[in-house]
Amino acid sequence: MTNSKEADPHPSRWRRFLQYIEVPTDPGVPNTPWLNRDLIPMPKERRTYKIWSYFIYWCISGLCISGYTTGSTLLAYGLDATQAIVSLVVGGLIVGVLCVTCGWMGERHHIGFTVACRFSWGMRGAYFPVIVRAFVIIFWDGLQAYWGGQAVAVTIGAIIPGFAHMKQTLAGGILLTKDFIGIIIYYIFFIAMMRIPPERLQKPFIVSSVMFSATLIGLLAWAVSNTHSGGPLFQEQASLIHGGTGWAMLFGITAILGAWGGGTIGQSDWTRYANRPYAPTLSQLIAAPFCIIVCATIGIIVTSCAQEIVGSLIWEPFLLLAALQNYYNDSPRVRAAIFFAGLGCVCAQLGISIVLNSGCPTVRILCLLCPKCTNQRLLFRRRYINIRRGAYLLAFLGLASNPWQYLSNASTFLTVLSGFGIFFAPFSGILLADYFVVRRCTIKLEDCFIGDKRSIYWYHNGVNWRAPLAWVLGVFPTMPGLIMTTRDATAWNVWVRIFHIAFFVGLLISFVAFSVICWVSPPGNVGIGVLYHEENSFEVEGELETEEKEKEKEKGPV
Repeated sequence: MTNSKEADPHPSRWRRFLQYIEVPTDPGVPNTPWLNRDLIPMPKERRTYKIWSYFIYWCISGLCISGYTTGSTLLAYGLDATQAIVSLVVGGLIVGVLCVTCGWMGERHHIGFTVACRFSWGMRGAYFPVIVRAFVIIFWDGLQAYWGGQAVAVTIGAIIPGFAHMKQTLAGGILLTKDFIGIIIYYIFFIAMMRIPPERLQKPFIVSSVMFSATLIGLLAWAVSNTHSGGPLFQEQASLIHGGTGWAMLFGITAILGAWGGGTIGQSDWTRYANRPYAPTLSQLIAAPFCIIVCATIGIIVTSCAQEIVGSLIWEPFLLLAALQNYYNDSPRVRAAIFFAGLGCVCAQLGISIVLNSGCPTVRILCLLCPKCTNQRLLFRRRYINIRRGAYLLAFLGLASNPWQYLSNASTFLTVLSGFGIFFAPFSGILLADYFVVRRCTIKLEDCFIGDKRSIYWYHNGVNWRAPLAWVLGVFPTMPGLIMTTRDATAWNVWVRIFHIAFFVGLLISFVAFSVICWVSPPGNVGIGVLYHEENSFEVEGELETEEKEKEKEKGPV
C-alpha cells in the first residue's frame, strides 16, 4: 500500500509538514476509521506475552501506590483494620474472576476492548463506552501522574534536603511547588518510556515491580520492627460514619471494584498479546487478587504502625517517606533509604501509567469525534494519531484534570472510586452477557472492521439499541445515591445504600437486562463467525470500503 506522502509531487510547505508527522502504515494494514494496526486481531509475531509476563503485569497493576492507598483509605472511612482486610480479600477475588471473563475475547480472538464493543454496541454505538473509558483513563492518568510527581519530589528531596523543605504553593495552596516540579520531571520519564511498544514492555515491567516490591518490604520491615505489632489500628474499634459494618464493608468492596473496574473491562487490550491460549488465565485468577490483597494489606499495616511512630495517619507511601525524613532530622542514612524507596514509588507510578496507556487504542478511535475537523475523511487520510501519541494526549489531559483537587480528602476519594463502578459495571455486564450468553463466544471478526451496512454488526444506523437500553437500566438505580453522597457525605437512605453496592447492582441488572432483551428481540447476527481467531483467517487486502468512501467516489475528486 502506498503512503499518502507520495500522492502530491509538489506539496506546499504546510502540506509537507503534515505529511512529515503522518503515522506510517504497516504493509497490508490500511488506516481507516475502522481499521489500523492498533485494532486488528493481534498478529502472531506481536503476541509475546507468556504466563510470567501476565504475572509481572499484575505486579504492576496490583503492587502500586493506588493499591497501597486503597486499603489505607478504608481505614479513614471508619473500618477497622481486620474489616478492611476482609473487604480487600473479597474485592480482590472478584477482580480476578472479572479479569478472566472480560479478557477471554482478547485471549481467544486477539481483539481489544475497542473492537469488542462493536459487536455489542454496534459499529457507531461502540464510541460511547470508548469515550467513557477514555474519560476515566484521563482521571486515573492525572491521579497517577500527581502521585508520581510527589514521589519524584520526595526522591529529589532525599538528595537535596532544601528541596524537601520547600513551602511554596500553587493552586490556592493545594499544590506544592516542589510537587509540580516533580510532575514535570515525571512526565519527561513517562514520554521516554512510552516509546517502547506494548509487546516489548516485559523487562521494564520487571524492573518497576522489583523496585516497588523492595520499597514495600522495606516499609513493612521498618514499621513492624519499631512497633513489634500491627500498630494501634488493629486494636481500635470500627468508627463508622453511617450504617452498619456490613454496609461499610460493601462500600469498601465496591470501591475496590470501582478502582480496578477500568482495568478489568479492558483486560482484552492486554490478553490479545498472549502467545498461547490460557496464558493470562492463571495470573488473572491468582496474581491479580494476590497482588491487590498483599499491597493493600501492607499499606494498612504500615499506616497503622506509622501512626504509633510518627503520630499521624499517612496513607500515601511517598508522604510517609517525606514525614520520616523530617522525623529523623534529615539523617544521611535515612535519606539514603528514602531515596531508594522513593525511586521505587516512581517506578511503580511509571509502570501503572504505561499500563493505562500503552495497551489502549482508545484515543485513535476518538479522533473520529474531533469537533474541529470539518472533514473526517481528511483526518483519517492524514493518520496523525497512534497509541503513543494518543497516550501523550491522555497524559496532558490527565494533568489538566487537576488531580490534587479530588485527592484533598479520603472520603471524596472513596466516593470517586465507587463512582467509577457505576459506569463500568453496566459495561461489563453487557459485554459478558453478549459474548458468553447471547453469542456463545462466536464472532465474525471481519465484520468488526466494516463501517457500513455490509457488516452484521451495523444494526440500525450503526447502533445496537439493546446495549444503551441495558446500560441505562444498570446505571439508573445507582445514580441518585452517587449524587446524594457527593452533595452530603452524611446522607443515608435507600438510594445511598444501593450506591454502596453499585458495582454489583449495575453488573447484575445490565447482564440480566441485556440477556432478556436479546431473548425477546434477537439481534439476528448470532451464531455467525468463529469461536477463536484462526491464524491467517483474517486478511486485510487493500483498504476496506465504507459508506463515506462510496459517497466520496460519487462526488468525484475534490
